[in-house]
Amino acid sequence: MKEYRIKEVLNKKDLMRFIKFPDELYKGCEQYVPALHKGQAKTLMHSAALAHCERKMWIVEDGKKVVGRICGMINRRYNEKYGTRRTRFGWFDTINDIEVARLLIETAASWARERGMDEIHGPLQFNTFGRQGMLVEGFDKVAPFSCLYNYAYYGDLMEKLGFEKECDWIQYRMAADQQVPEKMQNIAKRLMERYNLRVADFDSMKKEPENFRKFFKAYNESFDGAVHNFIPFTDAEIEEEIGEIADQLDKRLCCVLLDDDDEVAAFGISTPWLSEAMKKAKGSLFPFGWYHALKAKNDFETIDLMISGAAPKWQNKGISAVFHCIMAEQYRKSGVKWAVANPQIETNNAVNVWEKYDNKELWLRRRCWIRKIK
Repeated sequence: MKEYRIKEVLNKKDLMRFIKFPDELYKGCEQYVPALHKGQAKTLMHSAALAHCERKMWIVEDGKKVVGRICGMINRRYNEKYGTRRTRFGWFDTINDIEVARLLIETAASWARERGMDEIHGPLQFNTFGRQGMLVEGFDKVAPFSCLYNYAYYGDLMEKLGFEKECDWIQYRMAADQQVPEKMQNIAKRLMERYNLRVADFDSMKKEPENFRKFFKAYNESFDGAVHNFIPFTDAEIEEEIGEIADQLDKRLCCVLLDDDDEVAAFGISTPWLSEAMKKAKGSLFPFGWYHALKAKNDFETIDLMISGAAPKWQNKGISAVFHCIMAEQYRKSGVKWAVANPQIETNNAVNVWEKYDNKELWLRRRCWIRKIK
């Protein structure tokens, strides 16, 4: 029997071993898309969410070789909001060995128990924009760059460790160049006229940070109470996200609807499909990864439907039909053929919109697991 050793990540060398471990674990796996190493280091060490989160990282070693990793997180805002005492686990990867998986989970759970926590769930990250959800269906599919990939044995390991399903996210893939159903088009036209809705000038919007603050305010209000485990962004997190995404968005793939008060009524944000480019980049934009990324940003054949939503006062009024119609027309003009939807909780009525499309399929299913801390 092998003697595995757990080690807390306390220095830069071990941090990079922690970050790069999946690249070795999934070497040769065509479906795996590496995260950018520099971006992962920034998130783990300098995320604005660390103002209200505790976190620790560990690796498991077999001799000098890394065979597993995990990050334990306690998000105080989450626990206060939902009245729980939960710790999150994320950045969870392991070889197919129950002893390695047990050592990782129990180490994170023990740390959390010392801080008064009584449940552990994941994989999650600090907030909703982080990679989350363990893949349980679609192992033969390439996931969007913003999403996790894992081997099929992960779910078996979780069940052996006493975890149960907390929730599932599902993702559809559909033909983006198909005609929007006529009924939806008629609804969209009536709503635009009735409420005097208008499409924001995205180029002008990008020039003023305050516009993005309005967007994230609408995002917080749209998802709060409607999305399982959602935690509204703090002002610091919003500023961080503005700095990350503002220059990367393309008006041909995005739609922000404004109402008579010049407030965000609804939004849909899409990005080019970066997965193949990031596979070639192998975790770094230098020296040649930037070339693949730049090339992918101008290829709209397949796109990633990142986020969509509506401000509370516009929900349940059919406004999603408006930006679906507008974006469908933008996709048609931009030559988009395929779109993969962002992960959506299976119990959220918003997923029903994809049922109205003909050429679509359930692409991926990912799970949040939960267990009592023993």
